[in-house]
Amino acid sequence: MKLTTYTDFGLRTLMYLATLPEGELSSVGQVSKLYDVSRNHLVKVVNQLAREGYIKAVRGKNGGIRLAKPASDINIGQVIRVLENNLNGIDCGSPACYIVRICLLKDALQEAMEAFLGVMESYTLADLISNRDELMAVFSSLDPAVNIPAVNVDVE
Repeated sequence: MKLTTYTDFGLRTLMYLATLPEGELSSVGQVSKLYDVSRNHLVKVVNQLAREGYIKAVRGKNGGIRLAKPASDINIGQVIRVLENNLNGIDCGSPACYIVRICLLKDALQEAMEAFLGVMESYTLADLISNRDELMAVFSSLDPAVNIPAVNVDVE
């Protein structure tokens, strides 16, 4: 299973926001710089995460983004279901497939996709940041402007 970059950016954004001290705001610009991804693309991802209730966007001069709920309440499988636009595993219509009416591949792929999502639904965002100190060390080394206290962790 390969996730789209859209979903990848969404998961990475959530992971970064989950490492911040509770209530601390970041910005789309800061997250896009941190991961070296397109700010315009990340804006779309963050907007959807905000609409879905995963991110709180605070407007204004001192605004920014933060998690809208605790990391332990954010189910990774559900986030993937929300962000991925094609969970069928295959596009039977492009190009047109002549065996689509009798094909068993799409059913097998759908079963595999459900198994993948079932595994991902056993994880919360809190599980993915259980190595928070290590993540914080990497984030602070990538962007010195990130106000994360230094931690004494060996990072390879």
